[in-house]
Amino acid sequence: MSVNIRVATVADAPLILQFIRELAEYERLLHEAEATEADIRRDLFGENPRAFCDIAEHNGQAVGFALWFYNYSTFVGRAGIYLEDLFVRPEARGVGAGKSLLRRLAQRCVEADLGRLEWAVLNWNQPSIEFYDSLGASVKTDWTVRRLDGAALTDLAGS
Repeated sequence: MSVNIRVATVADAPLILQFIRELAEYERLLHEAEATEADIRRDLFGENPRAFCDIAEHNGQAVGFALWFYNYSTFVGRAGIYLEDLFVRPEARGVGAGKSLLRRLAQRCVEADLGRLEWAVLNWNQPSIEFYDSLGASVKTDWTVRRLDGAALTDLAGS
């Protein structure tokens, strides 16, 4: 049976949270996973959604997800999609779920005349890097991701 991609619904909030936790565990970052079902319901399915999610199913079972949001490139002059999380359960890797999820996001970009689809990958995650390379994804080596969070974010906001 082929892989089916569907848009997540509010009933999927527990599943999405489970996928997030499984991804965090794989990335050795489970200790940083603070999201709750209430967060997922609010930000993906609330009055003003901030992010979106697709679910991959194989043989009737949910096997992966892509959580994404719109961004904007001032250089390109168009919105794009930023893929925050892509995860396929280990037992389902190789059935085409990851590629199907990325294909659906690429289709969204083309259909909506968006400028690009981008994401980050941990530098030690060689299997994912090889997978992305096989799709033709380019590496952006001139850019370094920076982040403000926690006390640094609060301090700057209050200054």
